[in-house]
Amino acid sequence: MEGIRVHTLCPARMSRRDRVLAAGVSVGCLAVLIVAAWLTPAAGGMGSHHQLGLRPCGFLERTGLPCGTCGMTTSFSHFADGNLLASVYVQPFGAVAAVSVAMAFWAAGYCATTGRPAYRLLHRLHTGWIAGIILTLWIFAWGWKMWLVISGRDGWGA
Repeated sequence: MEGIRVHTLCPARMSRRDRVLAAGVSVGCLAVLIVAAWLTPAAGGMGSHHQLGLRPCGFLERTGLPCGTCGMTTSFSHFADGNLLASVYVQPFGAVAAVSVAMAFWAAGYCATTGRPAYRLLHRLHTGWIAGIILTLWIFAWGWKMWLVISGRDGWGA
């Protein structure tokens, strides 16, 4: 005779180590958002990373065209300041990444405080499709950023 399988609505609690890891992820995401809020968004749509002591983009210096991540820091800074439209305008993928970091902060914080794992949701994701969507969005955002620079509209409100 086969046993009856019962699905519980509330999965088993996370181990202490996993909860500490989730807390670390949450704190790390919060740190990224705090640094982004501290930065002043670059008026030209990219270059906010210079405030962190980082070097200029080598691809941009050599080609005159932005790389696939140009404008990300500025986009994060706009997002953290609550200016979502500017965040999307200067680097659409930066806005997607900023939203993802904010979501990860809350999800990891929830897991750390409640001890409930998020693996049920993650189990249902089709990683191949997600990777394809992310790559497509990143390529679109890079094309958008190139168009902004080439057309001279790279600054927010320019």
